[in-house]
Amino acid sequence: MAETKLVATSRTEFGKGAARRLRRANLIPAVLYGHGTDPVHVALPGHQVMMAVKHSNALFEIEIDGTLTLALAKDVQVEPVHNVIEHLDLLIVRRGEKVTVEIPVHVVGESAPGTIHVVETQHLSLEAEATHLPDRVEVSIEGLEEGAILHAGDIALPQGSSLLTDPEHVVLTITVPRAEAETEAETEAAPAPAAAAEQD
Repeated sequence: MAETKLVATSRTEFGKGAARRLRRANLIPAVLYGHGTDPVHVALPGHQVMMAVKHSNALFEIEIDGTLTLALAKDVQVEPVHNVIEHLDLLIVRRGEKVTVEIPVHVVGESAPGTIHVVETQHLSLEAEATHLPDRVEVSIEGLEEGAILHAGDIALPQGSSLLTDPEHVVLTITVPRAEAETEAETEAAPAPAAAAEQD
């Protein structure tokens, strides 16, 4: 995923009042940390950040006072009523460095007729290069029958990624909808119709 380029401004005011003033100016308060550096408090352009964090593990190239810093979105705090970003935590990374990330599971294909899939795990923990992070892990259920179980170790990972989740962890199961299964069971258990009485 390509990084989003942003120009940041340093923050010197803190607290709820300062944060509200930033958001009114369409800016988002953020902090950069990592690699043994002191936290750097900045304000970022709101619209660009909103668009970028629609994808998981958004990568930013941030210019601060003429210096470029690569950073990965680690914690996005969203105000649920108005759906606006209140604060952003950014982890400083370097090109070629491997980082641990949570990648969403995306199901593709269709299981056998009459079955449904149940996703037991929404994300997998992977290690991948900071500048080549996958945006999702695809899990194919094409043609899988009732009772099929996919474990984390069964899933093909994007190139350059290593699995950190337990390989035996259940990611997805294939089953029959409960109402349909109960109907079939009742049909099998029902007694056969009595034969008509013979006429004299």
